[in-house]
Amino acid sequence: MNMVFIECKDIEGKEVRFIDTRFDLGNANAGREMYNVEHLEGAVYWDLEKDLSDMNSKYGRHPMISKEKMTALVQQTGLSIDDSIVIYDQGGSPFALRAYFLLEWAGFSNIHVLREGFEEAKKVLPLSKEKTNYNISTVSANWKDELYVDIETVKRIVAGEVESQLVDARANIRYRGEVEPIDAIAGHIPTALNYDWEQLKKDGKFLKQELLIERLNGLTDKSKPVTVYCGSGVTAAPLYASLKEAGYENVQLYVGSYSDWIRENEVEKE
Repeated sequence: MNMVFIECKDIEGKEVRFIDTRFDLGNANAGREMYNVEHLEGAVYWDLEKDLSDMNSKYGRHPMISKEKMTALVQQTGLSIDDSIVIYDQGGSPFALRAYFLLEWAGFSNIHVLREGFEEAKKVLPLSKEKTNYNISTVSANWKDELYVDIETVKRIVAGEVESQLVDARANIRYRGEVEPIDAIAGHIPTALNYDWEQLKKDGKFLKQELLIERLNGLTDKSKPVTVYCGSGVTAAPLYASLKEAGYENVQLYVGSYSDWIRENEVEKE
């Protein structure tokens, strides 16, 4: 069973590489500004839209980045494949989990997300205001392409040609098509179940493993493939990680998500 989340007490005094992914969907500069004010000592900053998405792509609102861009990002950050990496954001947010997914896709295995947000972490871990620079590395990715699902595969899942249970991580009223504040078409991808990712957290922290198991048991067959999506591929990342921590054996993420699907495909409402 995967252990995605880690707590401050488990890393105090240990040598880890911190990645700060704080972000605000309403203010794209806020995360960088927060980092510049203070961050965990040694942390580098990864921006959701500049680093973790390809905003020039048409395939959804926060599209998947290329292998070339991901390779450049980890090399410029000075990472090695065996580094112990801890990612954090403001807590109870999807941004650190987006970085987690991309690092796992690139073959990094010693990666965790801080269960507490920055405000809790700063109480017990050293802080800095200095931008952290590391020597550029020559690390090569060991791609796990089976973690990533594109629109063509989702079409085959919907058609019953590929076995996988789609799970929509958005709020139930968006899933049912009653309200759609962002996308042009309301509804969900056909055959998808719904599990609102907000149920995975409380008081700015993601739930402990035993509670995630309790919440997610019975959602679908743990031994069969599960493909998660949301509106733009960002808030599906916490569901992706939580399913893995809850013991689901084969979890994939459709990064393009609903905003990519509706470009040329039918939806369901209920």
